[in-house]
Amino acid sequence: MIRTVLIDDEPDSIRILQRLLETYCPEVSVIGKAEGVESGEQTIRTLVPDLVFLDIEMIQGNAFDLLNRLQPQTFQVIFVTAFDNYAIRAFKYSAVDYLLKPVDVEDLRSAVGKVAGRSKDKIDMLQIKTLLENVGNLHIWQQKMAVPTMTGLNFITISEIIRFEARGNYTGIHLDNGECVLATKNIQDYDALLPDTLFYRIHHSHIINLQKIHKYQKGRGGYIIMEDGTSIEVASRRREDFLRRLIK
Repeated sequence: MIRTVLIDDEPDSIRILQRLLETYCPEVSVIGKAEGVESGEQTIRTLVPDLVFLDIEMIQGNAFDLLNRLQPQTFQVIFVTAFDNYAIRAFKYSAVDYLLKPVDVEDLRSAVGKVAGRSKDKIDMLQIKTLLENVGNLHIWQQKMAVPTMTGLNFITISEIIRFEARGNYTGIHLDNGECVLATKNIQDYDALLPDTLFYRIHHSHIINLQKIHKYQKGRGGYIIMEDGTSIEVASRRREDFLRRLIK
């Protein structure tokens, strides 16, 4: 059984989540509940759960305040939030597990399944700090992305990214300071994550920051020169759509 604590300052949310877990996730045992930072800390220290479902904003503080008190962390966390869809990109960038209110049964099963399938991974507190900064600052350019690498996580501000370059199952993320971060995700993952109003996949191997283009040169598909001096071919089948983006 996955021994679980629910922390939320809305009693109705706790009641609904507990009912869903009891009905659809028999591998989960709810052993405790709390409504805020103080009661949450006491409950977790007393019961030592395997998993905590945790609201972001609550009585006496937020999720970061609570988790910061409980270091070193010995449990896994799934965040439960009522933030709207516009804010959800902040969660994805921060690379944390989360559920949206009202909680969908299939999303709940999937999140619990991920927990059951792995060991007690510790959450990097910088991930939580990044999450809260991103949620508080919905201007996309100032948000940060948690980038998994061979050695851990790099936190990169979106405005610093010039381009993404496919490298097999990895992705090179080129920054405007000349650094290249090798991510352990493939380029398709970033293509799905990034807003298409700001980034564009001009070739199967390249996603570019539309704000970092220096010049476009004509040709069969044409090619672009980025601010870092890199020349990248535009796939011929993407040329017309790409040019429409440039002149919007």
